[in-house]
Amino acid sequence: MGKETYDVIVIGAGPGGYVAAIRGAQLGMKVACVEKSDLGGTCLNVGCIPSKALLESSQLYHQAHTTFSKHGITTGEVGLDLAAMLKRKDSIVRRMTGGIKGLLKKNKVTHLQGLGRVKGSGTVEVVDGKDSGTYSAKHIVIATGSSPVELPFLPFDGHCVVSSTEALTFETVPERMIVIGAGAIGLELGSVWSRLGTEVLVIELLDQICAGMDTEMSTELQKSLKKQGIAFELAAKASGAEVKDGWIHVSIEAGGETREEVCDRLLVAVGRRPHTDGLGAEEAGLELDERRQIKVNGRYETNLSGVHAIGDVIEGPMLAHKAEEEGVAVMELLAGKAGHVNYDTVPGVVYTHPELASVGMTEEAAREKHGDVKIGKFPFAANGRAHCLEDTEGMVKIIAHPETDRVLGVHILGGRASEMLSEAVLAMEFSGSAEDIASTVHAHPTLPEAMKEAALAVAKEAIHI
Repeated sequence: MGKETYDVIVIGAGPGGYVAAIRGAQLGMKVACVEKSDLGGTCLNVGCIPSKALLESSQLYHQAHTTFSKHGITTGEVGLDLAAMLKRKDSIVRRMTGGIKGLLKKNKVTHLQGLGRVKGSGTVEVVDGKDSGTYSAKHIVIATGSSPVELPFLPFDGHCVVSSTEALTFETVPERMIVIGAGAIGLELGSVWSRLGTEVLVIELLDQICAGMDTEMSTELQKSLKKQGIAFELAAKASGAEVKDGWIHVSIEAGGETREEVCDRLLVAVGRRPHTDGLGAEEAGLELDERRQIKVNGRYETNLSGVHAIGDVIEGPMLAHKAEEEGVAVMELLAGKAGHVNYDTVPGVVYTHPELASVGMTEEAAREKHGDVKIGKFPFAANGRAHCLEDTEGMVKIIAHPETDRVLGVHILGGRASEMLSEAVLAMEFSGSAEDIASTVHAHPTLPEAMKEAALAVAKEAIHI
């Protein structure tokens, strides 16, 4: 295809890339979006969406065995049709990817199919696709996302030693699965297969799960998952593995000793790495850091004039919603608007059951920075709606500034915690105080009433405990 000129070419059609492309088009720019595989990137195809579909399905299966009878529902013997469960997951992904295709078309964004490579300022080469060719643009936005980290001594084989991608597609329920890494991905996929009957052991190098999240809340989550049957080995590491007759023999080092554990599936979930390989970064002169993330300034500009980067390929949490906000911000900046992302209010969620949802500072970080902070807690065991839902585990925890009462952090452990968190994010966006939340009318009976009560508890004025 001949050389064609655009205002902006976005490389990557994941959450950051396709959102950036659409926002740019809304602002009157001529935009192309290059993607070598399916629209939606990792998040939609092999990440956020399919994993949440399986989490929901597996939780319903689990509830059918555990809590339906408490509601007076008798089901007889509950069976598992794993193929149907996986088919539902795949159909959701297809609907969502089709939706993105429609959105790009609606907004007159040109979809270029192929692998995008930066050839320098103003030029993108598309290879290995039906739209292969050279294209020029005033601005280039790199949004190529990330991929699972592979341990050098545990290479993925796609069947026994797997990444999160393959763990979404097991055709049979594993007998025993070892998960290396107690972050969101490892815990979520461990939960899915545990609920469906797999014996799960989670190995974590650090001394707590959910590194970086509030220690008290992550400890409570671990207790809950342990009660569900998931085993944990903290301050431990896998040092090697060998596949013998379809079984994986894993060497685990803990407490100065080494022992062997055996499983039929080994999920490596130790993090993700920026997808900068194949981008032509070095050849173009793009500056990368030691993690191979692209260095940018506060306006998402790289060291190459007219080349920008967002999402997982730059510093910060590798989260879809963070990438989306950066996609909007970079396009607004290019349009002369005040594009901005408040990184202090980027939420994080672990979609286990109970869910752990957080925004802002942990208690540890808040105490280190502000001293004797004010903390309010309220348990779901004292919330009427939680009892109606037969879902009373967990609590809401609000951390406020010791002098101004400004909300510094909110952490929720409980069913549907992710749906409750936005109230806290909004309060923090407007520099709200715990008193602001406490004085806001909340509908009764609802789970968010626990948020109001926790805010009241900051001033030791909680009503229902």
